[in-house]
Amino acid sequence: MRDQYIEMGYRIKTRRKELKIKQGELAELLDISNNHMSSIENGRQKPSMDTFLLICEALKVTPDALLLGNMHANNIPQDIIDKLHLCSQEDIELAKDFIELLVNRNQTVWNQKHFI
Repeated sequence: MRDQYIEMGYRIKTRRKELKIKQGELAELLDISNNHMSSIENGRQKPSMDTFLLICEALKVTPDALLLGNMHANNIPQDIIDKLHLCSQEDIELAKDFIELLVNRNQTVWNQKHFI
């Protein structure tokens, strides 16, 4: 379980840096200490639910992106999975790139609806 908090903290730190927000600035936005923010980013402490939601809002990202690393869909039709097994590795990489484009587009739309 601890590894999951380390990974989540890494994703928080990475997203914060993408947005060019300093750790102290984020901590101030969240009304927490810089030490607590550092502990969250390093996986030493778990954020409360309220703090986690504020982190998502401040970083303009969905909770699943921080928790899981991406937006997962558990309802992928089996026929799509079966067809991917028939593809070459090159085709799978192409499909992965295409899906990444769709995720980014949908995440942008989601963020615009919820944060902008």
